[in-house]
Amino acid sequence: MADTNLIAYFFLHGEYSDLAEKAFRKDSQWVAPLLWRSEFRSVMLKCIRDDYIKFNDAVQIVGEAEGFMMTREYTVGSLDVLRLASSTDCSAYDAEFVVLAQELGIPLVTLDTIILKAFPETAIRLDRFVSG
Repeated sequence: MADTNLIAYFFLHGEYSDLAEKAFRKDSQWVAPLLWRSEFRSVMLKCIRDDYIKFNDAVQIVGEAEGFMMTREYTVGSLDVLRLASSTDCSAYDAEFVVLAQELGIPLVTLDTIILKAFPETAIRLDRFVSG
């Protein structure tokens, strides 16, 4: 399972793009909660504002990412998200990814240190996933 940053690393060329590509080659069955779309749009907006990419390129990347993830998106229950988030330092946004990974019984591949610390049984660090 991919968090939003992993999806962004895969579609944008940057520091972790090689690891994202290796993760995809290892397991191409990425899934995410629907929330990933809003988070991805925020990543793209930051990239536009930081002059990392042009607006039209961002639009194209968003379209590619949405097409790629279209059949891989899930909804998660609010009660489960709130229960999980309230028992940790994770945000509700982060909890959506953890809840989905737990429901599907698959690891959440991430570099988010808060998630990794709070859910070592569910989350796996990107570089560890690739090398394992």
